[in-house]
Amino acid sequence: MDAQLWHSLTADQTLERLESSRTGLTSAEAQRRLAQYGPNELKAAERVSALALLIGQFKNALILILIGATVLSAFLGHAVEAVTILIIVLFAVVLGFVQEFRAEKAIEALQRMAAPNANVLRDGEETRLPARDLVPGDVVLIAAGDRCPADARILQAMNLQVEEAVLTGESMPIEKIDTALGAVELPVGDRRNMVFAGTAATYGRARAIVTSTGMSTEFGRIAGMLASIETGRTSLQDALDRLGVILARAAGVVILVIVGIGLFRGQPLLEMLLFGIALAVAVVPEALPAVVTISLALGVQRMVKRHALVRRLPAVEGLGSVSVICSDKTGTLTRDQMTVRRILVAGTRVKVTGAGYEPTGEFSTDDGAPLTNGASGAGTRDALGALLTAATLASDAQLRPPGSGAHGEEEGRGWRLQGDPTEGAMVVAAAKLGIERAAIDTSYPRVGETPFTSETRRMTTLHQAPDGGSVAFAKGAPEVILAACTSQLTAAGVAPLDDAARRAVLDEALAMARQALRVLGVARKQNATLAGAEGGLTFLGLIGMFDPPRPEAAEAIRTCERAGILPLMITGDHPATAEAVARELGLLDSGRVITGADLDALDEPALERDVESIKVYARVSPAHKLRVVSAWQRRGHYVAMTGDGVNDAPALKKADIGVAMGLTGTDVSREAAAMTLTDDNFASIVAAIEEGRRVFGNVKKYLMYLLSCNIGEIGLMAAASFMGLPLPLTTVQILYVNLATDGLPALALAVDPPDPDLMTQPPRDRRAGLFSRPVVTLMVLGGLWATVVNIGLFFWALSTGRPEAEARTVVFTSIVLIEFFKAYSFRSDRLSVLHRPFANKWLNLAIVWELLLLAAILFYQPLSRIFGLVPMDNEDLMMIALVAFTILPVLETGKWFLRRSESRRRPSASPA
Repeated sequence: MDAQLWHSLTADQTLERLESSRTGLTSAEAQRRLAQYGPNELKAAERVSALALLIGQFKNALILILIGATVLSAFLGHAVEAVTILIIVLFAVVLGFVQEFRAEKAIEALQRMAAPNANVLRDGEETRLPARDLVPGDVVLIAAGDRCPADARILQAMNLQVEEAVLTGESMPIEKIDTALGAVELPVGDRRNMVFAGTAATYGRARAIVTSTGMSTEFGRIAGMLASIETGRTSLQDALDRLGVILARAAGVVILVIVGIGLFRGQPLLEMLLFGIALAVAVVPEALPAVVTISLALGVQRMVKRHALVRRLPAVEGLGSVSVICSDKTGTLTRDQMTVRRILVAGTRVKVTGAGYEPTGEFSTDDGAPLTNGASGAGTRDALGALLTAATLASDAQLRPPGSGAHGEEEGRGWRLQGDPTEGAMVVAAAKLGIERAAIDTSYPRVGETPFTSETRRMTTLHQAPDGGSVAFAKGAPEVILAACTSQLTAAGVAPLDDAARRAVLDEALAMARQALRVLGVARKQNATLAGAEGGLTFLGLIGMFDPPRPEAAEAIRTCERAGILPLMITGDHPATAEAVARELGLLDSGRVITGADLDALDEPALERDVESIKVYARVSPAHKLRVVSAWQRRGHYVAMTGDGVNDAPALKKADIGVAMGLTGTDVSREAAAMTLTDDNFASIVAAIEEGRRVFGNVKKYLMYLLSCNIGEIGLMAAASFMGLPLPLTTVQILYVNLATDGLPALALAVDPPDPDLMTQPPRDRRAGLFSRPVVTLMVLGGLWATVVNIGLFFWALSTGRPEAEARTVVFTSIVLIEFFKAYSFRSDRLSVLHRPFANKWLNLAIVWELLLLAAILFYQPLSRIFGLVPMDNEDLMMIALVAFTILPVLETGKWFLRRSESRRRPSASPA
């Protein structure tokens, strides 16, 4: 039977469909069904072996070029070149393997959340079995504190409440029933006569019949979605892959053409093979894999300081493209901590400030007057104290201060609640007024209670009063409490409660409920017994509670909007609650709210058409979240999805950037996500996006720098070949330039300070790639000018009768100096080099260090011999430096033309 229909059947119909009874299955029948349905566990997806991952690292075009150069160098006896290239290859391969070996563990995390054991009726007797042995038709017993072992239809519920936030996003425990529900199709959160695998009973007990096990449960459906979703690739990964293919083809063409020309001219085969190796090395930016990985790792470190932990390095760059954030509500935009917001006491409306379980906040009237003085008067404050004292005594929740856990394991986690969140909100409100639970428990010891039930909808506790008498306190649904009251507490004392006063209170309760507050009424009775507390009570007031938005979330949303990022709410909670939170955050200034049922009524074209007008999605399932993420992706957006529950995991994995909550999030959500917020603060994702934009900008800078350097080297080698000149650089010299000279400045560019207007720029178009028009123009311009300068110097040196070694020294020195000047110019593809030229201290240090190395290589003979260089006089060095400096005015002129061209295009585009 369809899992969505069990709730529509009566208990007897369910037993009949499952061919079971209220005393459960026989052991023999259970064994037969276990063979039929399989164990009650989640199946892990097949994983790629470590060997396959390692082999996959060698399918990269850059790696293959370098391996070919290594083999050829070794064959020709050039051990230094072969070993150097091999070290580079191994470094890149190991880094890639380590990243990919961290395979997804989301399904294993789901398995850990499953109940290990279950109380079940077999052969008419209660027994405890491993949960994996459960089968459809088993009757299980569930009590407070148990984790539900499978999806089951409740046969009998005794005040059962179940925490389903990990599955539905609902912030409050759900009160369960055992009667059939009329609607045929309901979202998971509304199937109140069902319990689901992985959720936890917080109150009461129940007897239920198992309807689904293993991969057929709601958890199993999520696991199936996780296994079927392929993690998306970032634009940086795609761009680097394309770059590798382009470089490989370019290398092949250049090598074949140039070596072919050399052989045609009659040059020796061995010399041309060496020339081919040098060209292959010149084409490949050897430092690129290392610099990309290191720069992303540095970005990860910066994000950790801003409370964002990234699991997959490429996700750092991807954050810079985020244009839509689909955020869960509970625990993400809100604190997942019920808080008293409004109180009606002694005829006065009272506002309460503060959020969460920290007992700090103020009480004031609607006009802002504090209750400690002014028009509100002491009588209202006394009535408020009586109300919150009664609410605290009629509850079981305990508030724990920071560091109160055993052996200090809770230290640093802040104030914690033990017990029901609704009761906890009232205890915290009392503490804000200075009413300590321990003190009033001592003054009013409890001597009896009548627990809350779904039938009575109230809880009553009996206490010994300080004067030796007794007093009863009750809390529950406002209409139920009011029906039991004959008087009310006012600022002047106790007064009769007439029909007009009842209607006024009920109207106020309705107004609170329309603000998405959960409302409870509170009353007391002096000199009472439990039996006598059913009537004749004194009404003390109403308490309205809410899971409040995080204080910093509203500002984070405004920052997102300034940065051109659209924030959305997507939650399993009730639509009224979701709308209230969204409006308080300023997220629903425009747009509309729809539910999962509304979403089901939209086909894919309709959803894709309407998706930009929808700001809040409520009562949604994991499949709905996937549809929303996919719809935005089809419209070309780069989507981030935040969440903390199991219900968020498929969408977290499907999104371009999945962001899990570190403190309240489940293992499932953390394993499915690319990033985890260590402080569960929505504002931290804004900081992470800023870091992502900075990382991408810096990747663009050093990629532009590295490739421009390589274009200059290829151009030099190609020009020398066409002109019939000898090798202008040896393989070792090219390797030094590509690794040492290029590597450190490129790494320094990876930590370049961000532009001040970074978070006011629109998100980068994910389809634009790295190589924009300015980047390509400057990259090619710098490479061509370097080619002209260096081939000119090489030809001049040879034509003046200098030995080849000295001519190579001239070219080597020129290339190094040109690349130093390039590094400063390429700090921006639009701003002048004169704009804060020395703001990057790491680049300054890298250039100073490289200049010292250059001096050592040129003038320290043991090093000079290794690199095949000879000393030069000061006049030659000054001449080379002046010629190399010409790269700066050339590049700055190119930037000026690009800025001018852009300013001309902008006005013409604006009218459209």
